[in-house]
Amino acid sequence: MSKGKPNELANGADGNEVHCLRREQTMRQHFESFEDTPLVIAILTYLSYGILILFGHLRDLLRKWQIEKVPMAAEPNREGWVPLYQSFESFYTRNLYRRIRDCWNRPICNVPGAEFDLMERISPDYGWTFNFTGRKTRAMNMGSYNYLGFAQPDGACADDTEKSVRDSGVGVCSNRHELGSFDIHRRLETLVAEFLGVESAIVFGMGFATNSMNIPALVGKGSLILSDALNHSSLILGSRLSGALIKTFRHNDTNDLEEKLRDAVVDGQPHTHRPWKKILIIVEGVYSMEGSIVKLPEIIQIKKKYRAYLYLDEAHSIGALGPRGRGVVDYWSCNPKDVDVLMGTFTKSFGSAGGYIGGSKKLIDYIRLKSHSACYANSMCAPVAQQIMSSMRIIMGLDGTDEGRRRIGQLAWNCRYFRRRLHEMGFIIYGNMDSPVVPLLLFCPGKIAAFSRECLKRSLATVVVGFPATPIIQSRARFCLSAAHTKEMIDHALNIIDEVGTLLSLKYSRMSVVPFSEKDVEFQKRYSHLPCTDNLQK
Repeated sequence: MSKGKPNELANGADGNEVHCLRREQTMRQHFESFEDTPLVIAILTYLSYGILILFGHLRDLLRKWQIEKVPMAAEPNREGWVPLYQSFESFYTRNLYRRIRDCWNRPICNVPGAEFDLMERISPDYGWTFNFTGRKTRAMNMGSYNYLGFAQPDGACADDTEKSVRDSGVGVCSNRHELGSFDIHRRLETLVAEFLGVESAIVFGMGFATNSMNIPALVGKGSLILSDALNHSSLILGSRLSGALIKTFRHNDTNDLEEKLRDAVVDGQPHTHRPWKKILIIVEGVYSMEGSIVKLPEIIQIKKKYRAYLYLDEAHSIGALGPRGRGVVDYWSCNPKDVDVLMGTFTKSFGSAGGYIGGSKKLIDYIRLKSHSACYANSMCAPVAQQIMSSMRIIMGLDGTDEGRRRIGQLAWNCRYFRRRLHEMGFIIYGNMDSPVVPLLLFCPGKIAAFSRECLKRSLATVVVGFPATPIIQSRARFCLSAAHTKEMIDHALNIIDEVGTLLSLKYSRMSVVPFSEKDVEFQKRYSHLPCTDNLQK
């Protein structure tokens, strides 16, 4: 069955029985960890921010007296003009963020594969400007969304992409409604629909705009959007632009979702109490800041019960989850036709750019006519489309090799192994056991920069995140795993993280037993049809 088409299991009674059985097995294995912040650490974190803010005000005072050497950017005090920036936002930027700005936006000089070269830079003015030293630092890359390892400068995908440049050029100077629809776009959309197991699909040149410009085409005034509290900013922007009423439910909490949905159906629209024109539930497959996986079977059950529509953003799950790489729908063994709008991007697992929406032919034809992205944005260029097709064909096995299945199996094993080892070391780790996004909690603001810099000293590059992108006491490092990472590379990274974690006193976890492993029988059975890597054999 694993060699069949994506929608093969969705057809017939036997297929439905297999879906239910696999979904029940996965639900039993479902484990997510969101360990509470220790009280002492929470107090110390608040105290640290208080001290930083106090010193920030002191530095501003010294700037006013022209004693402080580091300058500040201030808006002119013009009477009657609304300030462009909030005062605290500007204060936070100059006194907290800018002093550790070297931990972000680090320039690289090759593809973001398993390893890359970072361009060394120094700042003579505490983060205002940077000067390149001319030296490079070779580092292991655990900060890029290169889930299946297709970010590589050679191989079949690179060769096909180079050929498409010679055949079709590097740009399309028109939109899809006018002169921007090429044969390569139609072939790509047919392949995406087959990959997802749906009737039809449409592709766009930008992933962010796939959400922000298409949600307004689906709902409007008189409609209700029920949005997960931790949805991506592109989903939030699209929801706001639509004009629909927005209500949020607690992150991945299906009980809270059902309660709010039931109340909305009973009460109707505000003031008039008329029935809602549409009710749209918006969720993500993998939440990129938390590492959690949506409880899709429960949400599908709720949306059917109350006859709502479901919009699923698979930006971080498509290609990265499921035994066939078909995303969170494949991971939970759900029927793709139970999701009304399947959205995803090509920037993570496929090593390319852009996004897609899949669903019924009626839905896609409507979006093709009404979407602002289709009407006004330039079409996806041929090299980008070719990279997607080549990588997708490898994942599907249409290239005649088992390379796609090998990558899926490698990534699945890496996720379990890496998470288990971090838990055992004593770190507080957020997210699902099978998520390729692994947040490690740092808490104190001073440890954000310290962790990033100490890891880079040891040739490990990762991403650190703090307030306001996270709650104030939940600053974190975010590791992104890839099929390009070997066991030896992961072990080396774990040794570095263990050393830095001990140095900075980051091991706060009180979890005594890790309830999952890459050696779990159910996990091995689920991926037994995949070609075994050396890691899986061990």
